[in-house]
Amino acid sequence: MRDLKKEIFKVIFLDAKNRILDIEDLFEGTLNKSAVYPREIMKRAIKNNTSALVFVHNHPSGDPEPSQSDKDITKDLVSAGRLMEIKVLDHIIIGNNCYYSFADNKLI
Repeated sequence: MRDLKKEIFKVIFLDAKNRILDIEDLFEGTLNKSAVYPREIMKRAIKNNTSALVFVHNHPSGDPEPSQSDKDITKDLVSAGRLMEIKVLDHIIIGNNCYYSFADNKLI
């Protein structure tokens, strides 16, 4: 994902034992931003009988440091998941030979 020229937002859908059920590219953005809609993610999560989610997107700039928008959407997704009883395990941002994990940084 690090070599992509646009932001791509992937969702990894997991079962109750954290096994991958499906991986989808749900949103495609521009060079530096992507619109993410929690409703669409939760709709697909329910359809897949998902127990947990992991989000992954890239920063074409190569710098994986999260923007305020990244932090805000992660907070919204965790809240939506909590409401739907679907756990959000992580949101990972891919950079140039590096990554940022919201879980590792105690933001989830």
